[in-house]
Amino acid sequence: MKGKKMAQIKTFSQDETMLVGKALGSILMSGDLVCLSGDLGTGKTAFTNGIACALGIDEYITSPTFTIVNEYKTKVSLYHFDVYRIGDPEEMYDIGFEEYLYGDGVVVIEWAELIRDILPDELIWVKINKNLNLDVNVREINIEFIGEKYKDYEKRLKL
Repeated sequence: MKGKKMAQIKTFSQDETMLVGKALGSILMSGDLVCLSGDLGTGKTAFTNGIACALGIDEYITSPTFTIVNEYKTKVSLYHFDVYRIGDPEEMYDIGFEEYLYGDGVVVIEWAELIRDILPDELIWVKINKNLNLDVNVREINIEFIGEKYKDYEKRLKL
């Protein structure tokens, strides 16, 4: 895919996963889209907490599993989606998804692979894998910057 860059990071705790999210959050701007994928318990919400912290949100972020979206208003607002319970990607349009997607904030979507067909071509894709390695929880975080819009983001990401 044209304009695709990738960063690969390993973390060894929830706090380290949050710090990677914070590093990404520090370079995000209004209109950016971050898509998170990974199994249950891999750290998607912890990663989102890091993004929120970088955006100046001081409350603890919880996954909006039942409400689908949580809104956090700051200088750059955060729209945090959890689409785990979406039965059909088309349901996203019923909750005004496009208004969030093309609005004035940062959009973070947990379980984004479930709605891949309706996502724009340019986005930041974060895949988190959790592996047990010698009784230590190791998370492998792959961050892909996809599209022309995000071509310089990997260089700006300070880990």
